[in-house]
Amino acid sequence: MNSFYISAFTGKSVQLTPEESKHCIKVLRLKKGDQVQLMNGIGSIYEAVIGIADPRSCLLDIVREEHFQNPRSYHLTIAIAPTKNMDRFEWFVEKATEIGVDKIVPILCKHSERKDLKFDRLEKILISAMKQSGQTYLPELSKLTPFKEVVNVSFEGDKLIAHCVPGDKRLLKNVTLPGKNVLLLIGPEGDFDPSEIGLALEKGFLPVSLGNSRLRTETAGIVGCHTICLMNE
Repeated sequence: MNSFYISAFTGKSVQLTPEESKHCIKVLRLKKGDQVQLMNGIGSIYEAVIGIADPRSCLLDIVREEHFQNPRSYHLTIAIAPTKNMDRFEWFVEKATEIGVDKIVPILCKHSERKDLKFDRLEKILISAMKQSGQTYLPELSKLTPFKEVVNVSFEGDKLIAHCVPGDKRLLKNVTLPGKNVLLLIGPEGDFDPSEIGLALEKGFLPVSLGNSRLRTETAGIVGCHTICLMNE
């Protein structure tokens, strides 16, 4: 069944956005009376029937609804420096959503290669990945946030930083426990600046290793995300 994203609505009818309407009627060629699935990104799934097949403003009638609790017993936040190549960062956002992440915080570091983001496009990628993977919760995407603000935020759980500086670092899978909230920092291609690492440690972040390989930023983000998810299976 074809899936579409909707925001909050009231009553038993819902109107798709112009973009989703066009995709529904023009691209998928669905017609009045066809059944579709709707997702609101906060745990609800609806079965609906197309009432008005307008490619600019498609109207749907709700016939059944289900509400789900978030299947994860933990909250995973990945704070990551956007890559210079935007395609690679978009790939990270897509795959992290498919694997399972609750919040993505793009961070601005001293060695950051990118200092601007197209949030509308990233939101579309999040929604598409949520629908494709059958998730019922849409990850939160924060604004581009300076490193100092991220490490100073109040967080109940394990605060971890993955950096490349040699030293006493334990593997991520050996640091945290299933069911614990995790905030994981992933730096830019040039790694975190030593002053940033020092500040993070001062603020209670623990240094972790993602393995022996030298990973690209987006790969490190996926490895971190997947490791935490597997630990909680």
